[in-house]
Amino acid sequence: MSGNSKRRGAVKKTAKGNPTAGSGGRVRRGLEGKGPTPKAKNRPGHVAHRRARQAERRSTGRPRRRTGGGDTEWVAGRNAVVEAVRAQVPTQTIYVAEGAERDDRLREVFRIAAERHLAILEVPRVELDRMTDGASHQGIAAKVPAYEYAHPDDLLEAAHEAAEPPLLVALDGVTDPRNLGAVVRSAAGFGAHGVVVPERRAAGMSAAAWKTSAGAAARIPVARATNLTRQLKAYASSGLMIAGLAADGEVSLPELDLADGPLVLVVGSEGRGLSRLVSQTCDVRVSIPMSSSVESLNAGVATGIALYEIAQRRHRTAKDR
Repeated sequence: MSGNSKRRGAVKKTAKGNPTAGSGGRVRRGLEGKGPTPKAKNRPGHVAHRRARQAERRSTGRPRRRTGGGDTEWVAGRNAVVEAVRAQVPTQTIYVAEGAERDDRLREVFRIAAERHLAILEVPRVELDRMTDGASHQGIAAKVPAYEYAHPDDLLEAAHEAAEPPLLVALDGVTDPRNLGAVVRSAAGFGAHGVVVPERRAAGMSAAAWKTSAGAAARIPVARATNLTRQLKAYASSGLMIAGLAADGEVSLPELDLADGPLVLVVGSEGRGLSRLVSQTCDVRVSIPMSSSVESLNAGVATGIALYEIAQRRHRTAKDR
C-alpha cells in the first residue's frame, strides 16, 4: 500500500546520503536569516567602522594596524648576508653549513650577530640546500621575517600625531626593490609621513629594499594598498592634493602651489611612468625641470629631488608664520 516503508524498494539501502531525512527542517532553518543589519560602525570594512577604530586607537594608545607581508625570506651567500647584517635588516636566525670555511666575511657576521644577540645555528649542508631551495648560499644564509606593512590610514594618523600637514609618497608600478628602498630613505630624510605601495605588480619591502633604505625602513611606515587608484581617491576625500610626477607634467616642480599643504606625491616607474587610471586620479601632474628632454630619472632619484623641493617650500612657509 502507499506509504508503507516496509514495501520492497521503498527505502534506499545504500550508505550514501540520508534518504529518510526530509528537507523541511533544513529549508526552514535556512530561511530564518541572521537578524537585523548591524550598525555601520560595527561592520568591518565600512568607512564608519574604520573611523571608529582610529578614534579608539588614538584614545587608548593602542598600536597601529598592520597587514601581513607573506612568508619569510632567505638571504643567501656570504656577501649578501654580511651586507644584510651591516644594514641591520631584521633577522630571525643565521644558518651556517657544517664545515664552512671561516673567512673574514663569516667572522664579521659572527661578530655582529653576537653584538645584536642574533641566533646562529650550524646545520648540514644538504639541509641548508633544502631550506634555501638550492640557492648558492656559500655555506651561510639568514632567515628574514616578513615585513609588517602599515595600513594606509595609519599614515594620516602619523601626520595627525605630529601636528603636521600630511606628506605621503605613493609608488605606481615600481618593481625594483632597490628603487623602493631609495624612496623610503628619501621619504624619511625629507619629513614624509609614509610610503604607499600597491599590493600587486610592485616591489615589496624585501631584504633588498630594506638594505637600500639604509635602516630608514625602521623609522618610517610603509603601507600596502589593495587598489592604489581607490586609495588615492580616499586620500583626496580626506583633503589631500594628489600630485603625480610626469615628464610631460603641466606644472613645473618649483611652481607647484599647495606643496606646503596636505599632499600625496605619486611616482611612476621609469619605463611606463604613471598608469592611465592613476594619472587621471591626480589633481595635477608635475615635471622636474631638466636641461635635456632625453634624460630620465629613476623613481628613487626623482622622488628624492621632488621631496627636497617640497621640504624647502614647507620650511620657508613655517619660517614665515
